[in-house]
Amino acid sequence: MDLKKLLSELTLEEKLGQLTQLNAVFFKHDNEADITGPVQNLHITEGDVKYAGSTLNFIGARAMKEIQDAAMAKQPHHIPLLFMQDVIHGYRTIYPIPLAMGCSFDEDLTRDCAKMAAKEAAAAGVHVTFSPMLDLVRDARWGRVMESTGEDKTLNGRLAAAMVQGYQGDGTYRDPENIAACVKHFAAYGAPEAGRDYNSVELSERTLRNEYLPGYRAAVDAGVRMLMPSFNTVGGVPSTANRWLLTDVLRGEWGFDGIVISDYNAYREMVKHGVAENSKEAAALAVNAGCDIEMMSAATYLHAKELLDEGRIAMEQIDAAVLRVLQLKEDLGLFENPYRAADEEKEQKLFLSPEHRAICRRAAEESAVLLQNNGVLPFSKEVKKIAVVGPFAAEKGIKGFWACAGRDEECVSVSEGLANLLPRAEITVESGCSYALDEQDCSGVAAAVAAAKAADVTVLCLGEYQNFSGEGNSRADLTLSPAQAELARRVIAANPNTAVVLFCGRPLVLTELSAIAPAILTMWQPGTEGGNAAARLLFGEANPSGKLSMSFPWCVGQEPISYNHLPTGRAVKNPKEITKGGYCSRYQDAPVDPLFVFGHGLSYNTYTYGEVSADREVLRKGETLTVTVKVKNEGGRCGKETVQLYVRDRFASVSRPVKELKDFRKLSFAPGEEKTVRFTLTEEQLRFYGADMTYRSEPGDFDVFVGADSDAPLALTFRLE
Repeated sequence: MDLKKLLSELTLEEKLGQLTQLNAVFFKHDNEADITGPVQNLHITEGDVKYAGSTLNFIGARAMKEIQDAAMAKQPHHIPLLFMQDVIHGYRTIYPIPLAMGCSFDEDLTRDCAKMAAKEAAAAGVHVTFSPMLDLVRDARWGRVMESTGEDKTLNGRLAAAMVQGYQGDGTYRDPENIAACVKHFAAYGAPEAGRDYNSVELSERTLRNEYLPGYRAAVDAGVRMLMPSFNTVGGVPSTANRWLLTDVLRGEWGFDGIVISDYNAYREMVKHGVAENSKEAAALAVNAGCDIEMMSAATYLHAKELLDEGRIAMEQIDAAVLRVLQLKEDLGLFENPYRAADEEKEQKLFLSPEHRAICRRAAEESAVLLQNNGVLPFSKEVKKIAVVGPFAAEKGIKGFWACAGRDEECVSVSEGLANLLPRAEITVESGCSYALDEQDCSGVAAAVAAAKAADVTVLCLGEYQNFSGEGNSRADLTLSPAQAELARRVIAANPNTAVVLFCGRPLVLTELSAIAPAILTMWQPGTEGGNAAARLLFGEANPSGKLSMSFPWCVGQEPISYNHLPTGRAVKNPKEITKGGYCSRYQDAPVDPLFVFGHGLSYNTYTYGEVSADREVLRKGETLTVTVKVKNEGGRCGKETVQLYVRDRFASVSRPVKELKDFRKLSFAPGEEKTVRFTLTEEQLRFYGADMTYRSEPGDFDVFVGADSDAPLALTFRLE
């Protein structure tokens, strides 16, 4: 199709319609969509926007077709709608939340999961997913940490590329199994003050560029077709109105030529931020900053003609934005087939298929993190009596906050998973208490304790419900409820053969629990196959291999916390211990280090690391430095180990992190197998924004750390010249 010719034929009203996105409810369709964000007082009616170019929050192929028919009938040029949806960790068959997927440290698995989600979403009529979310997260109080892959830019960047590739395939969008991806939230949405959602962000440009922007850049380099600015202000400027971010950096420096779409009602929220007097002013700011599609506020549609007449926005801006939207529709093949891949029969074949369930179970197994284990795990499959206790013993609400069309009733609970794996075992289920955050009712604890005493082994299922994390769900207290804490104390005392299975959408404070629990297995919000995966891990059918993508704090007062912090001139000598006295960077009542560090995760095997060597002592521009280490599985089981390489820049023009993850390898090991692992370092990996804000490396000495987590020991030193 000749898109420029089509553009020339469109009226201003039609053009503005292409730049307006409305919720599916505006199309008068009775669907199951969950309306996110505020809809009150938007003053949007069906009559205001006749020609909306895209929609969101619909469910299913049938709904898509009906909405598409109704929309195209109103459109003089019969331009099809783009259908968008929050397909974050699966469509109908749900895999673990992104924070858990980060713990897999597995790009291939992450790609496979995104590909599976794309297949189901495409069959349901989805064209674009609002994923991946690439906000770097270091404060577990923020509810949306569950939607990120963690606190490290290298890990996030590599998994970002994998997700984009999984959703979009090789860029052949007419392939009915591919959908377009939208990276969000640009920028630094994951660093809100006090961990409170939608709150302001204060970061230096150096910190923004060195730490927070690389993840988004990785998605842009991978060819992502769409980007969403964040709700928050950065340096007092809302991202939706930030021309430096959206035009100078995104399009100018990075060469992004895709669509920029606002978040839900973000234009009008600029009035509340205090940078726009009214919606008309907000529209002018957003258009001039570089926004294309406006989601659920219609400020541009309502005021653009007046702004054009006043010369405050240019028709060239409107036309360029419309052309980008039309180009994506053309690339997706919508002008040829406005229904694209929407197919009710294919939906039913794909949803919850054995193949898709298998992918989700594998993802849940490989993203689970064994935080500690005194030898109680794995349990023997010969046990006769199993007590499954705790508020999540039989709970099916474990799919996670952004589960799109997923349904709780289709998830496998822990008790069901154990029954599936061990049909001959006698399984007793007792909740003990509810999962309410402030629950103090311990009346059910006695029954749970009795069940634990009578059992050979006990599975204690604790944590936070799926809707206690996610958008709008920040928490100031990250501990277990009083009732859950009491339940844990009494059950563990009653049966030493107890393993805790933890469900959560964020790191929790587990200091008290870790002091008494024989074993803690963190399942996160594991999705459809969570219970089957948990059972297999507990009883040794699968071997834990997940590594923390986000640190678990010792107490909430440490937040925000990350392994790659800057050094201080008065560091404590023993950051893992509570330091009494002294003029140093310490707490009076807590250690400096987290309870469980980034990269931590145990296995049923022990992996030993041999001597680390490098092929040169001096690295020069254009050269590579190869770091080699031998890793051996000393255990008697097949398993996987993620070997991690960190680097510290000893001296630079600005203070540099105490260490930074530069590379990792997740490898499979047979019992007793030894493998030689090689990492390649380049000068480009050592670059950063220095004192003069130039992006470059600086000559000097560098330390290399190799090991199983971010506490990896110093291995060697090299010099960059």
